[in-house]
Amino acid sequence: MTTIEILSKYKTIAVVGLSPNRMRPSHGVSEYMMHQGYRIIPVNPGHPEILGEKSYRRLEDIPEPVEIVNVFRRSEEVAPVIDSAIAIGAKVVWMQEGIEHEGAAQKARDAGLEVVMDRCILKEHQKLRFQR
Repeated sequence: MTTIEILSKYKTIAVVGLSPNRMRPSHGVSEYMMHQGYRIIPVNPGHPEILGEKSYRRLEDIPEPVEIVNVFRRSEEVAPVIDSAIAIGAKVVWMQEGIEHEGAAQKARDAGLEVVMDRCILKEHQKLRFQR
């Protein structure tokens, strides 16, 4: 499945590492995606609310289905996020620009998840907008 197909099909995104700091890329990217009609669910144990949404400590704490798990964590911190994404039945794991972990990505693929690595979800969404 291409990134365009993923963004057309799925609309609920859990953002692991979403920062409340407006200057952080995770904040700007997530805010943009919210304004494009996506449901953003923050995952950050240090903050009870981000972008006006309840923030969760872990993916497993989210009480609703998650389609895309968007990862804003260092590459070496990705493996446990992948395990959690598999456990909750996510459809896609999306690692932002600069984030790659081939071992974890293969584990996700083996579990039936789509995997995007080293790509910005905002930039990919803008491609979708311009293709319409």
